[in-house]
Amino acid sequence: MEITMTHVAESGPGSRSGADTPSIPSPVPPATLPTIPPTAPPVTAPVLDQSTREIDKATFVPLDVETPPIGQALTKAAFVRQLQLQPDEADAIRNRHPELAEPLRDLLTPPSFSPAPLSAFAAVPTRALEEYGQAVVALRHERAEETEESARGAALQALQTAVVAAKGLEANTAAPRMGLMNLERLEMTPAGIERGELVATIPLAPQEETAVTYKEWSVQKKEFSSIVTDSLETFSETGVTDNTELSQSTSSQQQHSNQFNITGTVSGGIPVISGSVTSGYTGQDAASQSATDSRKHATTLTQKASTRARQEHKVTITTTTVTGTSQTTTRTLKNPSATNPIRIDYFSLMRKWRVRLYRYGMRQTYDVVLPEPAATMRRPYAELEALKAQLGPFVFNIPHNDITAEVRKGDPEPPKTDPPTPKSPHYLVLADQYDAQVPPPPPDLPPQTYAVETGPLPQGRGVTRMPLNIPAGYEIVNITISGRMTSFAGHLGQFTIEGTTLPFDPFPDKVFDPNTVLKRDTDGGDFMAGATGTPVLVLVFDQVSTQSLLLTAEVRPTQAAMERWQFDVWNALYTAAQTAYYAQQQDIAGRIAALEARLNDVDTLTLRREESDEIMKNVLRYLLGGRFPSMPKEVLDAFAAAKVDVAHGTGFEGNTIGPDSTLWTPVRQYEDVVRFVNQAIEWENVVSFLYSYFWDLPESWRFIREIEHPDANRQAFLRAGSARVVLTIRRGWETRWVNFVEHGVIDDPNAPENPSQYWTIAQEIAAYDDRNYPGIPPANPGRAAARLEDAVFTTSTATVGPSTRPVSIPVASSAGFVVGAQVVIDAVHGLEHSQEAQKITRIPDGTHIEVAGLDNAHTGSPTAPFPVMQPGEKGELIAEWNEYTPTSGTDIAVTSNLSAIS
Repeated sequence: MEITMTHVAESGPGSRSGADTPSIPSPVPPATLPTIPPTAPPVTAPVLDQSTREIDKATFVPLDVETPPIGQALTKAAFVRQLQLQPDEADAIRNRHPELAEPLRDLLTPPSFSPAPLSAFAAVPTRALEEYGQAVVALRHERAEETEESARGAALQALQTAVVAAKGLEANTAAPRMGLMNLERLEMTPAGIERGELVATIPLAPQEETAVTYKEWSVQKKEFSSIVTDSLETFSETGVTDNTELSQSTSSQQQHSNQFNITGTVSGGIPVISGSVTSGYTGQDAASQSATDSRKHATTLTQKASTRARQEHKVTITTTTVTGTSQTTTRTLKNPSATNPIRIDYFSLMRKWRVRLYRYGMRQTYDVVLPEPAATMRRPYAELEALKAQLGPFVFNIPHNDITAEVRKGDPEPPKTDPPTPKSPHYLVLADQYDAQVPPPPPDLPPQTYAVETGPLPQGRGVTRMPLNIPAGYEIVNITISGRMTSFAGHLGQFTIEGTTLPFDPFPDKVFDPNTVLKRDTDGGDFMAGATGTPVLVLVFDQVSTQSLLLTAEVRPTQAAMERWQFDVWNALYTAAQTAYYAQQQDIAGRIAALEARLNDVDTLTLRREESDEIMKNVLRYLLGGRFPSMPKEVLDAFAAAKVDVAHGTGFEGNTIGPDSTLWTPVRQYEDVVRFVNQAIEWENVVSFLYSYFWDLPESWRFIREIEHPDANRQAFLRAGSARVVLTIRRGWETRWVNFVEHGVIDDPNAPENPSQYWTIAQEIAAYDDRNYPGIPPANPGRAAARLEDAVFTTSTATVGPSTRPVSIPVASSAGFVVGAQVVIDAVHGLEHSQEAQKITRIPDGTHIEVAGLDNAHTGSPTAPFPVMQPGEKGELIAEWNEYTPTSGTDIAVTSNLSAIS
């Protein structure tokens, strides 16, 4: 709705003349507005129970109890497995420190698939294992220093393994691991519509008229707002919702808080979790403290969510598609009073929510700390970093003078053949390296011969000019002369070539040695060495009648020709290398894009499931040891012999393939442990706290800190240096779990010979849950057709019990109590208490409740009555408040008492 206001002042006492009054068209006759009292009696809106939203949450309470002197068998066994002791190391430590090795000889054998049973570690002193671990660290440190550089990597890795194992044992045995988790539920129910903030106002002076234009739309509107980060698997399946719902705002606000929490992130089946202060398990005190913390956490959470919802209602960025028609009408409003002004106010309507916080159960917890929870998931990012490191500008470092036709020492040897293949010249080695087609060097030409053709020689002196045609790109090395000549009869002949050292001596006949090399007459060097093109020789004859001379020029490629060939080869090598490099760069870029798409284009639900799987795998490795043989080598060898496609996991396709059952013996010996761990832990409610990158090795800080992912939770998981995992123990398995982790005993619900304080606390947690929450659905309840009931509470000032017969308890009120239901009588006062649960057999009147019997005495007084509570299916109500979120509705109020308008 859009409102456009136009004021019209009517002529009357104190008004201006009609000529000064603007003319306003009024298609609708003026309406007389009655005076309405400023405060109308409110109408109580119904509570819409059928529209209730529920969000599961929990309050975690770590227990500050004394660590038992013996026990912790699981932690000690995990240390031994993680140490990865080798046979030679065990012998070396036995020789160096017999006082340490001898008491632990049966437990510290080299790792195998048949280690000592868990129960054997319960009685081992923690201090003895710590000293042995330090001895292993010292031994591996010495060996790493003595190892050659080429093999030092493995030695340093073994040293790091020992250091991590020793520090892990020290940390895991120093702090208590037992805790409890209160299972809670936030329930938000629409409880009506109330007037909110002032949106617009129309003031009217006495006798004033206002034209109000109304625009009404008949539209079809589609609007989508997507939540930034999902936290629940069930919520992730419906990630696009109305962002004005308080339940959605609460989830979004909680997730918004987690994104900016650098010390921890919560994941798992319980998305909203608050932490209570560390305290000893003192019954009611701890429960009250955790309830207070939970109420504060839940109230703060919903208040922030409500504020955020209102903020998003005011300023939103959405994708909206609107189609339809609009209709505009104008209405004239008039203040009928001649003396009193009035005002028409438009208010926004706010939805009221009734928020309740229920506590419906308690679970025992067990803490473990895992290093590098996302180690496996980081491998693709390490590959991505290696690929990106290969991207860069093209660089070609082959100099021109490195291109030669010579055979170089150090070039690859040719394959052995018969006869042997000669070694390739260096330029061909380069061509093979870059897969290039290169031109051969200028060939070695045979000596160039030139016959001296003079024709008949005249008697007396004659000069002949003889050009030498040297092939292009070649130069003269030297010139040799051969042949003979005769003189005229009765005369002595003479011959020389100008510029040479040939003597111009008389001779009757002369024969030249074929190896006669012409030399320069200036410095004695080779005549015409370096000459190119068509150099001219000047031959001088005197009294020579006949001659038969042959000049032979030895030639070689010129320096310029060799440089041109080197340049051509370099260009061919450069082009081939550049083409191959860009093709490689394109391939690397494609692989990077594909890898980034595979990492980033994953739906939120899959991301959360992958993280949960990694947490489960790391927990199992901690509990069962890193060398747990999920697939022993003997079984893999059997698959390989049967030619099974193990790379694609099709080994058990059909019934035609399968290794000998005896090969599964290494796995079967762990079956009891695997079965127990999967049954005793509520994996759907496991909670993990992620700690920052600096809890990892310093060498990996840079890499971990730079990992990026569009999903904030996945990025926090990838960057986590370690994780604290709170294992939620399934109801009914409390004492069995303590026996397992403390004494290494599986499926023994009874107390061991030397029960620890943990065993007593486990019993108390189980008993408290049974007494206080009978009939409550377990965690993650499903919807039922019937509505869940609230708890009923009253008090008694009488002193009753114990009794094996029915007991009538005087109470303040018996309203709401039901015959046949269980009631919890009295409160917890430390581990020794009188609280109990009994069944109601009769309700005589409004102030008495009869129960089947009493196991303990209960003393009440007017100043300190004891409580009597009938737990409902929802649980115990520990807090209730109201929240408000905006709606699209508008309310109108008309008043003349302006002083009463807020």
